[in-house]
Amino acid sequence: MGRRRRHALLSAGFLAVLLTAGVVSAQRFGGFGSFREGTFPTLWAPATMPEASFTFCRLAYRSVRFEQSGIGWQTDYPYAEINLMTRLSELTRTRIGRDDNQSPRHYVVRLTDDTLFNCPFLMASDAGTIGFSDSETERLRDYLLKGGFFWVDDYWGSAAWNQFESQIAKVLPPSEYPIEEIALDDPLLHSVYSLTHVPQISNFQFWRRSGGRTSERGPDSDVVHLRVIRDQKRNVMVVMTHNTDIADSWEREGEDPDYFHQFSPDGYALGVNVLVHAMTH
Repeated sequence: MGRRRRHALLSAGFLAVLLTAGVVSAQRFGGFGSFREGTFPTLWAPATMPEASFTFCRLAYRSVRFEQSGIGWQTDYPYAEINLMTRLSELTRTRIGRDDNQSPRHYVVRLTDDTLFNCPFLMASDAGTIGFSDSETERLRDYLLKGGFFWVDDYWGSAAWNQFESQIAKVLPPSEYPIEEIALDDPLLHSVYSLTHVPQISNFQFWRRSGGRTSERGPDSDVVHLRVIRDQKRNVMVVMTHNTDIADSWEREGEDPDYFHQFSPDGYALGVNVLVHAMTH
């Protein structure tokens, strides 16, 4: 069977799983509708971590500036991780942690928490508002240099980029750990599904309010960037998806079928690729 044929069959199967997932998600929310982000209880990581199965950790950080449509660390929490973990278990053989109700286990951690070092994967949304203290800077550096993996997402325009760039430079000095733009043939984009582009995904509210536009800051966020920082062995430590909101394609999969069809297949493909790459490198 030719490579294109195999890829077409894989893509068709992938979309079929996601279509089913979208129906399940819509049923969970009582039909394609909305929910209020930022109103869910915080599930702090317990001292009993780690677990035998893969677990998603979200970083609770201090915001030092405000971005439109952002709510700090709670942005995209908790259904981005719940839905991504669910699809990861459906689309790969990865065993994920589950609670007594069989929902995916996911936790929130601070950089000052000892449980940080038990997290195989750490994510932050609205990353253009982050401000690290000196102690947090040291802790994140230790986490990353000991094998941790950090993905920041959903920050738009030059001001948000400059803010996060200044903070990660304190953690990983660019003279030793430069920021690199990912090439489209990089293994990160092909670990499970082959992606030929990095999708620009706007948040659900902006997409609906603007009539389907995707650049949330107009000309200042037209170009999507997928950047990484690697360690001395060329393993990825930090992934940065700038001028796109990948996590909204997971979180909001059940709110509108058109939004789901336009964004969720690419968003999940990138999410699964990044998670599998993090676990295998």
